[in-house]
Amino acid sequence: MTKALTESTVLSNGVKMPWLGLGVWKVKDDGEAERTVASAIEAGYRSIDTAAAYNNETGVGAGIRNSGIPRDEIFITTKIWNSHQGYETSLTAFEDSRRKLGVEVVDLLLIHWPVKEKFTETWRALEKLYKDGYVRAIGVSNFHIHHLQAIEESGNIAPMVDQVEYHPLLTQQELLKYTKSKGIQLEAWSPLMQGNLDHSILAEIGAKYGKSAAQVVLRWDLQNEVITIPKSINPIRLKENAAIFDFSLTPEEMTQISALNRDQRFGSDPEKFDF
Repeated sequence: MTKALTESTVLSNGVKMPWLGLGVWKVKDDGEAERTVASAIEAGYRSIDTAAAYNNETGVGAGIRNSGIPRDEIFITTKIWNSHQGYETSLTAFEDSRRKLGVEVVDLLLIHWPVKEKFTETWRALEKLYKDGYVRAIGVSNFHIHHLQAIEESGNIAPMVDQVEYHPLLTQQELLKYTKSKGIQLEAWSPLMQGNLDHSILAEIGAKYGKSAAQVVLRWDLQNEVITIPKSINPIRLKENAAIFDFSLTPEEMTQISALNRDQRFGSDPEKFDF
């Protein structure tokens, strides 16, 4: 049982990555990102997930620098956007992200979406950055099993992380089983279903433990061995999202939550995304 906000999983290459992090999608780079990251770090978060496409890497970097916490204690994830994919363009895009973040090394670099006929070349760029020591781990985002298999066939290094939409209405059981079998760590974006938490079973389980539906879902993530990165700009909600380490769901409760699955997406389907 994961018992503390400071606990980490160990990726396939031995790098430790916190089980709980802060997502900053749609957090503005007008001071909001800097403030939000600083609040999260003050609340005990040690993992921040951003992306070039979020247009807030500068604020994220500032928030980390101004937190007073040593750089090597913060795990930073960013991503290569679709229009930058390809070998040389990915290397250039990474340098831009690194400059905006104000760091020498990024902890985890992901391919944001599996752009057809480009993502294998992009992966080759990530492998180079990893081998050259500019990133501590590499992975992908929004990749289905067949995308992962294409990387396996063409690449030299297996992805260490696959970050996908994952929540009780989209349990991705087949993908979770596959990634576990390959030593790939699954990570959940949009874990709180963009606020669609009004389900009686979540309320019932939450009442039992004195927890919110959101806290129950985040706990479900962790007990499924899935990293989770809920987003909030509210300091109170940031603390609430992190208060999930003092209770444990029973196997029956885990099954009841998983039974909510409808294969329902609130974000884009990687098979239909307009690249």
